[in-house]
Formats: sequence, C-alpha cells, structure tokens
Amino acid sequence: MTDDLSTKLNVEVPHSARVWNYWLGGEDNFGSDRAVGDQVKAVFPEIVDAARQTRAFLGRAVTFLAAEQGVRQFLDVGTGLPTADNTHEVAQRVAPDSKIVYVDNDPLVLSHARALLTSTPEGVTTYIERNLKDAAGVIEEAKRTLDFSQPVALMLLGVMGHVEDPAEARAFVHGLVAQLPPGSFLTMSDGTATSERVIESHRQYNESGAVPYHLREVADFTSFFDGLELVEPGVVPIPDWRPDTDEKVVVDGYAGVARKP
Repeated sequence: MTDDLSTKLNVEVPHSARVWNYWLGGEDNFGSDRAVGDQVKAVFPEIVDAARQTRAFLGRAVTFLAAEQGVRQFLDVGTGLPTADNTHEVAQRVAPDSKIVYVDNDPLVLSHARALLTSTPEGVTTYIERNLKDAAGVIEEAKRTLDFSQPVALMLLGVMGHVEDPAEARAFVHGLVAQLPPGSFLTMSDGTATSERVIESHRQYNESGAVPYHLREVADFTSFFDGLELVEPGVVPIPDWRPDTDEKVVVDGYAGVARKP
C-alpha cells in the first residue's frame, strides 16, 4: 500500500465495503469492520444470506445481459472490494471482449485496484475513483473506456442506500440513466425496510461510525426504474430474480433489471 493510501485509510472506523467483504467471507477487512459485522449479525443473522444473495444476483443479471441481451459494456458504480465472480469475470466468461468500468471511492478498494484490473486480452477492465453522487464525473471518466453510442449496463448493487434522501437518490440514478444510450440497462439491488429486525440491525450499523446505509420502502426502490422497461419478473426479492436453483431463501432486499427504450 502506498504512503498516500496509508494516510487516507482509517482502520479504526468501519467501512461498508469492508463489512460487506467480511460477511462474504473475504479477508480484506479490519477489526472495526468485523466488530460491526458481528453486531449486525447478532440482531439480524440473515444479513449474511443477503450479502451472498446479492452477489449471486449480480452473477445472474450480468450473465443475462451478456448472454441474452448482447451487452458488452458494464459500468459498475460502488463496486466495493473484489471477491469471487466480479462483474468483469462473469461478463468476460460469456463474452471475452466485454469492457467493464468499476467506480468506487474507498481507499482500500483503490489499494486493490491492480488486482481488480485484470481482463481477457480481448476485453478491458478498468477502475476510476469517484464519489457515487458525482454523476457527471462518473460519466465523463467512463467515456474514456466505454463507447456511449452503444448500450451500457449500469450496475448499482447495494449502494444507493448510502444516499439518505429518496429524491436525491432518484435524481442521481435518473441522471446517470439519462446519459446512457437507448438499449442500455439499469441493474439494481438494495436493502429494504421489510422487517423490524432488519430495521433495527441497520440502526445499530448506522450508529457504528460507518457511512450510514438507509433502507428503502419497496415502492421507493421501485421508483428508480421509472421510465424504463422492466425485465421479467420485474422488481422482486433478490433471490427471486430469475433464480437458478430451487432453494428458497428469504432476504430483506429487492432487485430488478430494466431496459432504457
């Protein structure tokens, strides 16, 4: 890790990307992240299932977009730390010439950028450091890699809960989608306020010092897709979006994929 990153990285304060990495069984986290992760699990053990189901949804959605819709460009905003089956790995297994741009602003994620920046010889994988609220900056830098005259799949998985105000969150998402060409797709998942236990677990998480994560009502989450054509089965609980097994898992989170006309 460079000296610059060392000065930016505060291991005493938990960070959502590292807590999420801990729940997924990763090793890129610190004691502060594990302490918060364990505290949330004590109240809501199913958070681990939610993390893993979100990762599985990513795999199914990217496979659908690359294999069935012919998408070859992916803009993954708020990607977090690399684990197994990242967007570029899934997409390039289907289509080796796929181009992927990751966006995040966490110094630990940045320190792993070199490991993340792997690609097939035919494709491209790159990383840019931007705040998720900087829609103009995200698009400006993404255009250095992606061709915005061709469809782009915008991925926003488990990230928009970091924007508290629903109107501000919608404005950001709709602002990004407005910059995408017709035939592009929006893929989203987020935690939803669908049980008292998940609400309490996130209250404790938000008091931990980590960047707060705000649960949405399902109707608020669905509004992110306004003006787009939802892909079947629509906005549904994360495990129910085109499942590839018969296993029944219940998590407090919703997901959807939609096409820009």
